[in-house]
Amino acid sequence: MAKGVRIVITLECTECRSNPDKRSPGVSRYTTQKNRRNTTGRIELKKFCRYCNTHTVHKEIK
Repeated sequence: MAKGVRIVITLECTECRSNPDKRSPGVSRYTTQKNRRNTTGRIELKKFCRYCNTHTVHKEIK
């Protein structure tokens, strides 16, 4: 079977990870897919973080 080009990645909130004085103990994470041939670098998207209660930058983690 051929290895797929699309891979599943996890996006994590950068504000929750770096700020210990936040509203609640947790880190917002989303899963999505990317094409590894077209997008070789790490993805950064603005998504809604329910712990920060605002739209923040979510970066791709391993």
